[in-house]
Amino acid sequence: MTPRPWRTASSRVVYRNPWITLREDIAELPNGRTTLYGVVQCGECVGVLPFVDSDHVALVRQYRYVFGEDQRWEMPTGGVHAGEALLDAARRELREEIGYDAATLEPLCTFYTSKSILHEIAHLYIGRELVVACEAPDETEFLEVGVFPFAAVLRMVLDGEIRDSMTIIAVLHAARQMGQ
Repeated sequence: MTPRPWRTASSRVVYRNPWITLREDIAELPNGRTTLYGVVQCGECVGVLPFVDSDHVALVRQYRYVFGEDQRWEMPTGGVHAGEALLDAARRELREEIGYDAATLEPLCTFYTSKSILHEIAHLYIGRELVVACEAPDETEFLEVGVFPFAAVLRMVLDGEIRDSMTIIAVLHAARQMGQ
C-alpha cells in the first residue's frame, strides 16, 4: 500500500540568503497528529565529469569550508542560476572551474542530494570533446585542476578518497557505461 502523503499545515521562513532558504513547517501526519519539520531549500545544481580523452578526466580540488578540508578531488559542480538552462549551467561550470567547454554533454542522471530535510535536485552529465573556453571562476572559488586516468578516479571513489556524492554517482555511472 502506498504511504499516504503528509499535509503542510503551516510554513514559515526562518532564514534566507542567495543560496539557501531554511523553513520550518508544521506537517500533519496521516494519523492526524502534527510534527515540526525543518526544510533546507536550495536551487538546482549540475555536475560534469569531463573526459579530456577516452581514458582521462579533469577534476578540481578546492577548500571545502563545511568539512574544513582541501585534499579531496571532485568533478566540476555548481548551482543553476535563475532562468538558466541546465546545459548552459553545466557548460558555465566547466568554463569557470577547468577552463574548458564540452562539445558534447551526455545526461547521466538526476537525483535528490538528500531525501529527508534538503530539497536540492542534482543533474549529472559526462562532458566530451573538450575545447578551451576560459571564464573567470566565482569570486569564492580558488581551484586546483588535475587530470587523472579514469581508472585511478574510479579507484579513488571505491577507496573512499573521493567523498563528494555528485562525483561518486557520476564516476560509478560512467564506469558502468564503460563496462568497468
